[in-house]
Amino acid sequence: MTLSNARDPSRASDTLKGVRILLVEDSWHVGMAMKMLLEALGADVAGPAATGAEAERLLSEHVPDLALVDFHVRDGELANGLIDRLRDQGIDVVVITGYEVLPVPPKNVAAILQKPVSKELLLATVRPLIAQKAAR
Repeated sequence: MTLSNARDPSRASDTLKGVRILLVEDSWHVGMAMKMLLEALGADVAGPAATGAEAERLLSEHVPDLALVDFHVRDGELANGLIDRLRDQGIDVVVITGYEVLPVPPKNVAAILQKPVSKELLLATVRPLIAQKAAR
């Protein structure tokens, strides 16, 4: 949240207005909490998807501006392939994980955030990506 939004709660809900986000998270509670937060900030959220297949289905229905992806999804599936496909489509990926070491080349993702992620850190990571995409 910017300082102006922090002082004016009525503007907090438009912080991510119009931003389309694909959310990939296999923990239902974490996924729903993130979705509620992002929607409260004005984002249009597809997901949470618990598997790569669910994420692919959502991706075929709506092209997001960026994706928030948990690297380890349901049943031990890793999100490498999904991350590569998103990157190939020009969609920025922010990996959100509870693991300290990931087998993801840093060039393949815009950022890697460790769980738990604060709203402030999430916004500080997402805002520049949105601004860059808008400038393209």
